[in-house]
Amino acid sequence: MARRYMTILGRSCWALVNAYYAAVRQKGYLPETVAIFAEAGMAQELETVSDAIATISEKYGGTTEVTNLTVREGDFIEAGKTIFSMIRSWKDAGDEVAVDITSGRKALVVGAITPLCRIEVDHIFYLQIDEIEGASKPFMMIPLGRQKLRDFAEEARGHRE
Repeated sequence: MARRYMTILGRSCWALVNAYYAAVRQKGYLPETVAIFAEAGMAQELETVSDAIATISEKYGGTTEVTNLTVREGDFIEAGKTIFSMIRSWKDAGDEVAVDITSGRKALVVGAITPLCRIEVDHIFYLQIDEIEGASKPFMMIPLGRQKLRDFAEEARGHRE
């Protein structure tokens, strides 16, 4: 069973990188594969965030294959189909799957979350920060008391029991 991580790049590269850092550091979730989705307008940032993901993984002793995918602006249908297909193949292979929605713009987050009603993913991460002022900096430069890594899938399972 492999660990897989799917994330969405929105307007803030730091939000994506910091959420990944928190998942690795606080939850011990070090995946073998990371898929980063971005809308066409943010595609120029994909190399930067991919390098940051690889650096964090290496720092924690992992080797992570990073895949970058670009979708049309605001096309949550296309994004949803692509995300669903990817997650379905991972789950069918018996993999552990985490989806991070911290950085994503609403249309892509909707595209990611909607198909998850049909697939039970293991984690849905969201790095909650109490205020956005001063949040565009590296994870360890933001006071940890201002940050909380939420796992919506885990929280939802707790309410079902």
